[in-house]
Amino acid sequence: MATFGTLSDRLTETFRNLRKKGQLTPADVDGTVREIRRALLDADVALTVVKDFTAKVRERALGDEVNRALNPAQQVVQIVNEELVAILGGQQRRLQFAKTAPTVIMLAGLQGSGKTTFAGKLAKLLEKEGHTPLLVAADLQRPNAVNQLQVVAGQAGAAVYAPQPGNGVGDPVQVARDGVEVARRQQHDVVIIDTAGRLGVDAELMKQASDIRRAVDPDEVLFVIDAMSGQDAVNTAKAFQEGVDFTGVVLSKLDGDSKGGAALSVTSLTGRPIIYASTGEGLDDLEPFHPDRMASRILDLGDILTLIEQAQSAFDEAEALKVAEKFATDSFTLEDFLEQMQQMKKMGSMKKMLGMLPGMGQMKQQLDDFDEKEIDRTEAIIRSMTLGERRNPKILNGSRRLRIARGSGMTVTDVNALVGRFDQAAKMMKTVARGGVPNIPGMGPVPGAKPGASAKRGKQVKSRGSRSGNPARRAAENAGIAATTPAAPTGSGFGLGGAGLGAGKGAPSEADLAELQKLLGKG
Repeated sequence: MATFGTLSDRLTETFRNLRKKGQLTPADVDGTVREIRRALLDADVALTVVKDFTAKVRERALGDEVNRALNPAQQVVQIVNEELVAILGGQQRRLQFAKTAPTVIMLAGLQGSGKTTFAGKLAKLLEKEGHTPLLVAADLQRPNAVNQLQVVAGQAGAAVYAPQPGNGVGDPVQVARDGVEVARRQQHDVVIIDTAGRLGVDAELMKQASDIRRAVDPDEVLFVIDAMSGQDAVNTAKAFQEGVDFTGVVLSKLDGDSKGGAALSVTSLTGRPIIYASTGEGLDDLEPFHPDRMASRILDLGDILTLIEQAQSAFDEAEALKVAEKFATDSFTLEDFLEQMQQMKKMGSMKKMLGMLPGMGQMKQQLDDFDEKEIDRTEAIIRSMTLGERRNPKILNGSRRLRIARGSGMTVTDVNALVGRFDQAAKMMKTVARGGVPNIPGMGPVPGAKPGASAKRGKQVKSRGSRSGNPARRAAENAGIAATTPAAPTGSGFGLGGAGLGAGKGAPSEADLAELQKLLGKG
């Protein structure tokens, strides 16, 4: 994702230069700290935070823990990582639920910061965790705010309490108070109160927010900050803290901010933790904020834990065991692959998931070139097949492939490419499932694999050609038959783009592997 892209690039380049040095001198440390300071200031991090951060890094980098280390450069990277975790809040802070239901959560922030959308995202997330939230429309100032909350609640599948039409009509304090009572009577265990925002901090905003807080005595007051607003977001948070106070921060639109200054400043300046981060426009694009994982993303070390959690939530364990058994017995079909694609789509954006892998910050162009719609096109091809064709792709002759291409809006070449890649990938998965080492097309033999294991080739069967009396149909079917046995395909499996990640790049060199080990701290 774009988050912290500018800062990540600068820090990665700084540490790359640092690793070239076998021994660090005080001048090397000062130069590194100077580059870190520039990178943080360019990322719109607050000046006081930058000064404190760089002072701690310099002090620790010149200390004995680095001088006695076997690899001083890696030790400095570790110090920067630990200090980033510290300014991001240290440990993850979860929502605090009341001992007696309902738990009241009050949302606050400036107009346009994303409070109403976050209310729907939070309701959907809490429902997945087994809660029964009630959304309360207490923003009666902004035009159509009540209507928007009702729409968002409908999309999230959550209940909503909206007794007033809004647009300047109604008492928000009374609505908030009544909403809590309704939740108690209807046995909702969480109440999410959406309050009004303004275009700027003013006395009216503070008074209304204070009145609502006194009326409902919320267990959590979450201040929603637009991450793209930089230093203005931090200044607003400080002003709101002095006027009303809040218990936690939510970063919205984090995916659209390549700097990340607000995220790196707000906790240090307010002393309040970041609890959630909104990373997209969809109602599922909401993540609990983990300071250690976010620090790893900034340093391009990846976020494998979040990736694993998303996979666990999307994939069924019993289904995964069934698929593994099919791989081992060579019975994995296109029908099974279609089901796996459906589960992968539940995890969200492929670009986002790939961006969580270590070192992907250095492959931004490949990530930008990755076409998310290629998955939809692959799915369209498979859905255009009959059940028998999905289960046994070997029966796909020229006329069948032509019909599938027309039904999916693709070409016969696209259908052939998908079938070829599927066959190749299925063979690789079968080899892995049986404990073997696959030979990956486009990357050469895998180190440790037996030479010549994949050199055997079957006899080529000569095509007899189409006998259709229609010249146009005969030409199309012959084109399909001619490409039935394509050359070894390049690019990623299952038709995911010849321009995808790693297409035609070849095997990683020893220098690349050594660099990756250094990046992961295992050198």
